[in-house]
Amino acid sequence: MFVIGIDFGTESGRVLLIDAATGEIVCTDQTLYPHGVMDRNFIDGSTLPDGWALQHPDDYLEVIRCSIPKVLKLAGAAPAEVKGIGIDFTASTILPAKADGTPLCKVPALKNSPHSYVKLWKHHAAQPYAEELNQKARQREESFLQRYGGEISSEWMIPKVMQVLREAPEVYHAADRFIEAGDWVVWQLTGVETRNACAAGYKACWDRSEGYPSKRFFQELDPQLSNFIGTKIPLEVVDVGSFAGTVTPYWAEQLGLSPQTAIAVATIDAHASVPAIGVNQTGEMVIAMGTSFCHMLLGEKQISIPGIPGAVDGGIILGVTGYEAGQPAGGDMLGWFVRNLISSQLGTDAKTNHAQIHQVLTERAAMIPAGGTGLLVLDWFNGNRSVLMDADLSGIIVGLTLTTKPEEIYRALLESMAFGTRIIIEAFEKQGVDVDVIHACGGVAVKNSLFIQILADVTRKTIYVNEVDYAPAIGAAMLGAVAAGIYETLEDASKQISNLSRKPYSPIPANSGTYDEVFRMYHQLHDSFGYGNVLKNLKKIKTTVRG
Repeated sequence: MFVIGIDFGTESGRVLLIDAATGEIVCTDQTLYPHGVMDRNFIDGSTLPDGWALQHPDDYLEVIRCSIPKVLKLAGAAPAEVKGIGIDFTASTILPAKADGTPLCKVPALKNSPHSYVKLWKHHAAQPYAEELNQKARQREESFLQRYGGEISSEWMIPKVMQVLREAPEVYHAADRFIEAGDWVVWQLTGVETRNACAAGYKACWDRSEGYPSKRFFQELDPQLSNFIGTKIPLEVVDVGSFAGTVTPYWAEQLGLSPQTAIAVATIDAHASVPAIGVNQTGEMVIAMGTSFCHMLLGEKQISIPGIPGAVDGGIILGVTGYEAGQPAGGDMLGWFVRNLISSQLGTDAKTNHAQIHQVLTERAAMIPAGGTGLLVLDWFNGNRSVLMDADLSGIIVGLTLTTKPEEIYRALLESMAFGTRIIIEAFEKQGVDVDVIHACGGVAVKNSLFIQILADVTRKTIYVNEVDYAPAIGAAMLGAVAAGIYETLEDASKQISNLSRKPYSPIPANSGTYDEVFRMYHQLHDSFGYGNVLKNLKKIKTTVRG
């Protein structure tokens, strides 16, 4: 008896076939998105403005078509043996669609409009509309704003929809729905449209007791948005782990599945990691470390925490408040450095030693003592999510000289991610929300033990690394198992399927003392540039002169 978990990431999708009784990963397959991330050039080759990040929805279906039959064949699994499928997805990754689920980019009259395509989570071009929304919400003293730390991010759904309305009204009015890509994939597989409580709560300003923001708010924000909720966004929201429907006959035939295969309501990728590594107690923080970092903390009660952009009742586990914070540049930032700024000699050394460049840089960076780079970095290479919530901010490297080495910059980048996490932890603890335990999972956590040690030293907390691969997909598979009725609750599935193998990294007191001193300087730099206008003015000048 098997279940399938599908993890839709930023650049690819991964399918896991899991034994529903033991949690054993039977086999896995990955499919790259054919169109990739369109953040420089549109599908027709034209140049996209800064801050854009688009995808093609056909790529998500390509993952399903390619990888599900492949894992079934590798495992020799019969169609009837697969009982359920769960899906996790990046968020807020949204697309406009017709009432039957057809993406607007597939409508001939609209296919040449960038606004008809998927806006990926890291699409930041909606920042002006996020600021407009925040200003109106503050004027009206809207209660929903406090659940998001006082700011709605440009990464969230409503600012992105506003951008479509203002910049491509023909696309907005042609859209019968705006929908999270995870919910759209579930819709395609089942023929049933659902909205999951995780994405609705964290990314669309929905609350279990209050619902979405009021019609009056949207009316004042823009009269054309007055009926947005209830038409383009259906009112009904469904809990994570719920049964969405069974796979349609078309997809059953395409994929080699039984038409009775249950499909679970979707969830956000990082949030699926929490049950996957067996975390279910308040005070436990899980940091999913991939292209970006997402910090999830289980709390006893829902309170407003400045700079923490999400507090959702039942958003991760029913009956518990799930807090979300994040750093939008993690592995992405390290990848940018390696692709663009390393010397040809270092690349040659890596090839000679049959090692990845990241490995060579990490080994050399490990030889540098804490505080020994002479550098400070603000890790805002993709804007700042927590605690400043401003996508218009950009990265900074301070202290460079003609003798600075690549490994020194690399270590400073690692330290900046740890300092950013400490900022987040302190924001929680200042409001009386304890962070007792930190669990780390994802590619950066598993592959870079130096970073985890730096994180332990900077935060003065023991970090537990769950070395299981594919935590989001495992969590998604758990949702599929619950939807299929194999387990009654997500907690039951987690107890049976989750991987509890954890490696602890304890802080080294001498390093922590040095980092306390460096962190004070980091905090000064953080506040100076985070609340000042230098970075935003630079961006405005760049936009003006380059068009």
